[in-house]
Amino acid sequence: MGYTFDFGAVFDRAPELFWGSLGTLGLAVTGMILALAIGILGVAARTSKNKLVRAPVIAFVEIVRNTPFLVQIFFIYFALPLMGIRLNPTATAIIALGINGGAYAIEIIRGGVESVSKGQVEAGFALGLHKTDVFRLIVLKPALRAIYPSLTSQFVMLTLTTSVCTSIAAYELTSAAQRIESDTFRSFEVYFSVTAIYLVISSLMMGIFALISRSYFNYPTR
Repeated sequence: MGYTFDFGAVFDRAPELFWGSLGTLGLAVTGMILALAIGILGVAARTSKNKLVRAPVIAFVEIVRNTPFLVQIFFIYFALPLMGIRLNPTATAIIALGINGGAYAIEIIRGGVESVSKGQVEAGFALGLHKTDVFRLIVLKPALRAIYPSLTSQFVMLTLTTSVCTSIAAYELTSAAQRIESDTFRSFEVYFSVTAIYLVISSLMMGIFALISRSYFNYPTR
């Protein structure tokens, strides 16, 4: 094999990879916040006794979970402008990530909510708590503890999904890598380095989520 490895080109463009990594984290964090908001509001509607409230949420979850993320982001970026809704690549990426992650979050959180016994809910009402307080204090917090590992795994996956956003020219790590690769023609070195960076980002996120779990969900259940 006549190929000579040279990571010098990657090191020379390290600042671009650094800013690309920050772009990835920015998209991931804002997308997670939006996804969590959609998940919490969606599960409140999903568990409603009113069919007219439940049906749109069920349809939303099924559509998003059964279509590719790439198609979803293309629809927002290329199809919505035909209806007069124009978004820049960053806004499109955040919304697409939030919608995609939110659909999965709804089902994950719903599983946790349904794991809370009806007796706890009835006890909350017996104490005179408002319906909102019962949902927030008695249902949501224990449910979040139960589904925290699944939810955080989904958020890590959402972070890796940001790489697809390069398809609409959103600024993140993969788009920075593509520019470097096109300038240097060092495909192996560039994408090997990017793979390592994504691994570091995922590991840091899992460490942060574990720290949050120990800080906020480490209380006795009995």
